[in-house]
Amino acid sequence: MFGSKVELLEKIRLGEDSYLELKDVRFAGGKVRGPRQNDLADELAAFANSRGGLLILGVDDRTREVLGIDTDQLEQVEILVQQSCEQSIRPPLFPMIERLMLADSTGSDRAVLKVEVAPSLFVHQSPSGYFHRLGSSKRPIPPDHLARLFQQRSQSRLIRFDETPVAKASLQELDEPLWRRFTPANAKEDPEHLLSKLAMASRDDAGVWRPTVSGLLLASHQPESYLPGAFVQAVAYAGTNIAPTAEHAYQRDARDITGPLDEQIFGACDFVRKNMQVAAQKTESGGREDLPQFDMLAVFEAVTNAIAHRDYSMPGSKVRLRLFDDRLEIYTPGLLPNTMTTDSLPYRQAARNEAITSLLARCPVERDELAHYRSHIMDKRGEGVPIILQRSRDLSGKEPDYRMADDSELLLIIYAAKFEDH
Repeated sequence: MFGSKVELLEKIRLGEDSYLELKDVRFAGGKVRGPRQNDLADELAAFANSRGGLLILGVDDRTREVLGIDTDQLEQVEILVQQSCEQSIRPPLFPMIERLMLADSTGSDRAVLKVEVAPSLFVHQSPSGYFHRLGSSKRPIPPDHLARLFQQRSQSRLIRFDETPVAKASLQELDEPLWRRFTPANAKEDPEHLLSKLAMASRDDAGVWRPTVSGLLLASHQPESYLPGAFVQAVAYAGTNIAPTAEHAYQRDARDITGPLDEQIFGACDFVRKNMQVAAQKTESGGREDLPQFDMLAVFEAVTNAIAHRDYSMPGSKVRLRLFDDRLEIYTPGLLPNTMTTDSLPYRQAARNEAITSLLARCPVERDELAHYRSHIMDKRGEGVPIILQRSRDLSGKEPDYRMADDSELLLIIYAAKFEDH
């Protein structure tokens, strides 16, 4: 936006509008006294809630004169902007911040800070509420407009987030054997266009090919390097609570399960299988059979749903798997999409990540005990939750429990089968 200095100076001389905000920077006692952090947050969030825009720090908004910022004070101003975006806006913003030299009215170069805010896929709240940009000023978003904006942007994320390019990641991060498994054997196109058709790569705003979120998640051995939290944190506890006791150690096993999403799914299932208890039970014919604490098909469906449908736009949040002596807990980051509730889960389906679920539907299930029920990881027929509920209930006699935890995670509790003493 206004890429050259000439274009930017011409825009400044025309004054503020829907895409441009100007602010001078005042210091007192070596500290920034104006603008305040919360005021900056309101302005930047308004741009993000609209169509994006530029904030230029170091320009008087009334006279449009380039006043500049002392070069040894630029760092302080940049820190102020970062704090405004990270501490005073929810969810946080990550604008492009650039230091520039612009000519003032005398032709002398002065340092300014250019803050470019892109249109967001989220609705951002700042200290004074929800704002959007209307002409040259920010305005509170009317309630009816705010409701529509939330709906529109939630739908945009539903379709687009897992297809967005990941900044700073290169296509070299994608392992060719991993992504080639999704392409036809006789495909002759160049890698960029093949990956694009799979929604695993896309061009960024500068026209550079980048892996998408789904590309890194399905074709990288370390997706968490660029997507913090893109792994499963699994812990097996001794007893029925987290607190250690005199009789029990704190943890029996713990592992961060990483890699492509299909490997994470099977790795999480292996963790449960390894750490759950299995009892020997007499059959009617006089033989004995193994009775596991948890039905592994139900566990497979639960883990698959958590990994496939979690909100990957929540940086640092991870799928958490907690195994206790009497239950299995699976925490999935993110709210339920659209108008779904925990009560409607058995009856409805909504995919948060269309590209991810489409790719997982092409990943074969090669484990003997699971391949009997399912040829590929996802079938997209909406049968996962009913399978979890029925098979877990049949084994333990107790209904699994879906809950929202802290309005940010979906918690599934699967209760363990109780073994009789023989």
